[in-house]
Amino acid sequence: MKKISVLLGCILLFAGIVQAADKPTIRIGARVFTEQTLLAEITSQYLKSKGYNAQVTGGLGSSLARSAQESGQLDLMWEYTGVSLVAYNHITEKLDKEDAYNRVKDVDAKQGLIWLTPSKFSNTYALALPEKVAEEYPDINTISDLDKALRDPENKGALVALDTEFANRSDGLKGMVELYNMDLTRKNIRQMDAGLVYTALKNGQVFAGLVYTTDGRLNAFNLKLLNDDLKYFPDYTAAPVVRKAFLDQHPDLEGLLKPLAELFDDETMRQLNARVDVNHESPSKVAADFLREHPIN
Repeated sequence: MKKISVLLGCILLFAGIVQAADKPTIRIGARVFTEQTLLAEITSQYLKSKGYNAQVTGGLGSSLARSAQESGQLDLMWEYTGVSLVAYNHITEKLDKEDAYNRVKDVDAKQGLIWLTPSKFSNTYALALPEKVAEEYPDINTISDLDKALRDPENKGALVALDTEFANRSDGLKGMVELYNMDLTRKNIRQMDAGLVYTALKNGQVFAGLVYTTDGRLNAFNLKLLNDDLKYFPDYTAAPVVRKAFLDQHPDLEGLLKPLAELFDDETMRQLNARVDVNHESPSKVAADFLREHPIN
């Protein structure tokens, strides 16, 4: 009986190994912020349910992630149109959402990277007001309105918080100030880590601050987004990007990821991000809950 049990155990183990070997392995990358972690985790859990052996490598810098995918070390990344256009392909032309997607799809295809069906959200930059400032200045609804308010002598010394990267990029603060002819100088700008911008806004330490449009702290801290009335900030629509070589071998992937991508819009991403950044839930739990609440047949 003991020999039979051992033999049966070996057979089951071997069957498990063969079954695992039959599953195609897909290597998913994620950059080092919450939204990327969540998208990669949701995609991984979803593809595992569809017969893939999904492996996630997280905490990557933008350049490293891009290089890894171009060199074939990663098969799939959730990418943003503006990031690829500006940072990777050095295209600074102002494009609307549809044109940005079509342009990036074309230029990245030449690098062997295929943009699949996009999501319904764009994680772009925005300027926001703390709740108390928004209540005190209900007429500030656009960036142009903000500039007008900052020029008011009564608001002399009012501070605007910006993350350090944006403040020092040529396509960041400098370009925004030039387009809007803003009266922003070192005297009323405070550079800090992106996370600290939200803390400063929440605590009412600044008059306005630079935020990301799908950040979960926008709702949690009751921040008011200002309309980019001169359309300075580029579109950052997110979509799964897959290596052509991998997609050629697994063409079913495009059909599998389409309904998943279409589940994500701005408000959905804010809620998901908030569960991690505000409620301190684990990305794996948030991902599992999301897929259970949004089953895809």
